[in-house]
Amino acid sequence: MDQSEKLLMGIENILSVASDLVGEVARLKSVEEECKILKKKVFMNQFTKAEQRVFALAIDGHSISEIQGILHKEECTIKNQRKSILKKLNPSSMTEAVQQFQNLHQEPSQKLIHTS
Repeated sequence: MDQSEKLLMGIENILSVASDLVGEVARLKSVEEECKILKKKVFMNQFTKAEQRVFALAIDGHSISEIQGILHKEECTIKNQRKSILKKLNPSSMTEAVQQFQNLHQEPSQKLIHTS
């Protein structure tokens, strides 16, 4: 086997490994997406269905009065659900609670940057 044949075999091996790596990256991205979905579900499952609706609207940036209008609920009901959400998460505000939820989707290195 001459030098050029060895070189071609080496190139074929490199291309094969590169192809395997591309496939593995795609698989890992899929696993990452599944993990994001599961984290969200676990986070939201600590709330009642009514609290989940209120929190989802808060995540979308709606105020208490907007949430009240969207859900057709009394202001005191929304405030009670909001209070219950805050009690379960222990943040100082709904904004901080929403930030906790959004932090689920950040990479660990991004969390360190935001907290320092």
